Amino acid sequence: MRKFVYFLGILLCFLNCSVREKPIFLKVDAIKVVAIKSDTIHLKASAFFQNPNDIGGTISTDEIKVMVNETEIAKVSSEKFKVPARKEFEVPLQVKIPTKKVFETKKNGILGGLINALLSNSLKVRFKGNLKYALFGFSRIYAIDQTEEIKLQ
Repeated sequence: MRKFVYFLGILLCFLNCSVREKPIFLKVDAIKVVAIKSDTIHLKASAFFQNPNDIGGTISTDEIKVMVNETEIAKVSSEKFKVPARKEFEVPLQVKIPTKKVFETKKNGILGGLINALLSNSLKVRFKGNLKYALFGFSRIYAIDQTEEIKLQ
């Protein structure tokens, strides 16, 4: 009987403290240039999320693609990061942009896209990839496909 009560208590804890929703992507902010080399530009940024779940865990990215005006310019990566329960949290990101993507000569190269964005005062940035949310040895993969229209001033 005692074992049954313990089992029931543990079962109730797992059922009540489940991961029901994926962490909500809020924004990317605090973008800084770390280094400029002949072949790459290294940026550092922070991605802000909100965890609506009752329990925390760890989160990692699986090379999230960054596209500006539908042209892929970079892939974002980060280390595993602890996620607090029911709080907003920040994940530090490292971005490597190949310089050849910036200075492409074709019509829809990123430099041409940036010039067009400056003229139109807006920039369409899309983040696409997977987040891996892990907890107690179990993991769940969430697809991220977020598009933001950034107004330039």
